[in-house]
Amino acid sequence: MTAEQITARGKRVLHLEATALAEVEQSLGEDFVRAVQLLAACRGRVIIAGVGKSGLVGRKMAATFTSTGTPAMFLHPVESVHGDLGIVGAEDVAILISKSGESQELLALIDALSRLGVHIIGMTADRASHLARHADVTLDLGVREEACPHDLAPTTSTTVTMALGDALAVALMGEKGFRAEDFARFHPGGSLGRRLLTRVRDVMVGTELPVLGRGAVMREAIVLLAERRGLAVVVEHGTVVGVVTAGDLTRLWERHADVLSVPVEAVMTVAPRMAHDYELGSAVVHRMETHGIMAMPVLDEQEQLVGVVHLHDLMRAGVA
Repeated sequence: MTAEQITARGKRVLHLEATALAEVEQSLGEDFVRAVQLLAACRGRVIIAGVGKSGLVGRKMAATFTSTGTPAMFLHPVESVHGDLGIVGAEDVAILISKSGESQELLALIDALSRLGVHIIGMTADRASHLARHADVTLDLGVREEACPHDLAPTTSTTVTMALGDALAVALMGEKGFRAEDFARFHPGGSLGRRLLTRVRDVMVGTELPVLGRGAVMREAIVLLAERRGLAVVVEHGTVVGVVTAGDLTRLWERHADVLSVPVEAVMTVAPRMAHDYELGSAVVHRMETHGIMAMPVLDEQEQLVGVVHLHDLMRAGVA
């Protein structure tokens, strides 16, 4: 097989799957809305079941629901009729996945869920199937051809199913008002959690601040710049009126031989960029990197100076 033929086969798979996704997008409508509303009203858990590749997709779907604020779990159809059905309650909602809608392993589960009064959302490519007929809501996968050259291996169908599961989860997040902060609570151990949970107040230096008054001269500023990591904050009645940085000192030396007696007011940056203690550290990192700033004064809700935050500290905290 030539390189061109190998590439052509890969492109064919991507084209078929992209086309199937576009078709499902166009057909999304009332049934999708009903499914999201049914899930949003669920007072129990979302039970997801499928066999083979559909089961693997179902496991991923359950993980996505759970991490975005909707308790969900995967239930193997075979094990469900051998005792595992005990985890299902009447307030649960089930999502059953089967391209054909006729998977034998699902038929007994459909009957058992119906007897328990559990609402069923079916995901299938056949609206005339047993699953579609017995589901409260049917989401049509719309897959007519697998990307497999023999139209056998689940490829297009699993891609569409996974994407549709993501669409349900994201739409459900909107219905529930699920926020980035809520997502972080479910992911506290990773870098994502640190970025979404770390506030400026958690990282800033809040004691022995490098503060100068308006009447100070550069002799005083140089001491603070050396001792307090390259930033001096000019304050009047608790309000920040300017900052002096190590860069300002370098530029001043290029213009003046004697810098010690120069007033800080002649050197400072007026109305500097500042952070608030309640801001997310990740937002402040973005501003610092955008404007080339290594440190910022930190204000409280009353716009009073309460600290200084350094880019390196934010990066060490894992929010960058």
